[in-house]
Amino acid sequence: MFGISFSELLLVGLVALLVLGPDRLPGAARTAGLWIGRLKRSFNAIKMEVERELGADEIRRQLHNEHILQMEQDAKKLMAPLTDLQSQVEESLSPLSQAPSEGQSPPAAPAAAPSIAPNSRLNSLPGAGLAPATPQAPPAAPAEPTAAPQTQEPSQPPASPETPRTP
Repeated sequence: MFGISFSELLLVGLVALLVLGPDRLPGAARTAGLWIGRLKRSFNAIKMEVERELGADEIRRQLHNEHILQMEQDAKKLMAPLTDLQSQVEESLSPLSQAPSEGQSPPAAPAAAPSIAPNSRLNSLPGAGLAPATPQAPPAAPAEPTAAPQTQEPSQPPASPETPRTP
């Protein structure tokens, strides 16, 4: 709309050459350039002052914060079905974790892990470890006889031809 094309600039330059003459044209062009530069600088200074007075930076920050707030609200709207689904799943699983109702037996407790007794034969061998072997007392006989007799392990292993027996 207000654009000046090259042909229009050429026409203005030709008229200025005819009116001012070749002697004064360079000085007039220099003066016109200085005035245009001053006008641009003053226009930019006024623009910056108005922006400072209006607080354009603050307005931009507020708009940015509103944009972030809007994004958070949209995210909450998107997450609402997921939280509802999560609460439904928790509610459906909660009866399974509650105590059993009447007529039902409580769930069986998990079986304890079997304990492993140390092998006394290995401890009695020479060089069987860094620490000296501790003597173990034989298990006490039960007060009442049981159906299957228990056998006691001997405190010393039988002598074998491979390992010498130490007193």
